Amino acid sequence: MALTHFDSQGRAHMVDVSDKEITSRVAVAEGWVRMLPETLTLVQQGSAKKGDVLGVARLAGIMGAKKTADLIPLCHPLPISKVAVELEADPALPGVRIAATVKTTGQTGVEMEALTAVSTAALTVYDMLKAVDRGMEMGGIRVILKDGGKSGRFEAGA
Repeated sequence: MALTHFDSQGRAHMVDVSDKEITSRVAVAEGWVRMLPETLTLVQQGSAKKGDVLGVARLAGIMGAKKTADLIPLCHPLPISKVAVELEADPALPGVRIAATVKTTGQTGVEMEALTAVSTAALTVYDMLKAVDRGMEMGGIRVILKDGGKSGRFEAGA
């Protein structure tokens, strides 16, 4: 299988999608931020010094999805029709689980936008809580669903 972001001489380039069919596309990504149980309690009580951690991280994730082409050099700027970012406290982690859904109608998929949304939300959770827990860990960031376009549907674990 050839890598699409390299030309025949091995140089990086933006993939030409002009001949691709315009279709409805969706991608869902997930990730998490692990923290001390006491830190998660601050999140759940809404008593973190910087304010509503989950609300601010949700907005940051949405903004991150919209700025993906500015951050990832070979991504196409896309007309995003939907970004939804969900953050949920999970005492079993302990920490916050993050999921992002991104939709568009276009010639290329939105996996990178969903991944960027999750990453940006996770970084925002870290930023808002680092004063009390510098040992937080972010991980598990992956695409769990991609649908639309020539390659069809992908579901993690399916």
